[in-house]
Amino acid sequence: VQLVESGGGSVQIGESLRLSCVVSGFTSDDYSVAWFRQAPGKGREEVSCISIRNGNLHYADSVRGRFTISSDNAKNAVYLQMMSLKPEDTAVYYCAFEEMPCDYTQGDFSRWGQGTQVTVSS
Repeated sequence: VQLVESGGGSVQIGESLRLSCVVSGFTSDDYSVAWFRQAPGKGREEVSCISIRNGNLHYADSVRGRFTISSDNAKNAVYLQMMSLKPEDTAVYYCAFEEMPCDYTQGDFSRWGQGTQVTVSS
């Protein structure tokens, strides 16, 4: 399984970005894709997760109402639309894949992308 992220960049406070994650090399239809982030000197945070079969969505409290996760199953792609960005959203964002719904992963994903940098400045 391979994951390739794109869409990161540098924006100003209040602006938006959309991250993309294209997943390949899998056959299961019961899987989840999550977005994590890690800021310098901080631990990794699970930002959002989508269960592809049942459509369940999870969001961290820190992003709920500002970020939206979605999928295009025909393209094997998962997106993270980020709005009203804040400096505290600055981090490297990773997408991750696991062959089970979000509820069962307990934040433990076996496949990871290379990460994409998001920088929010004033």
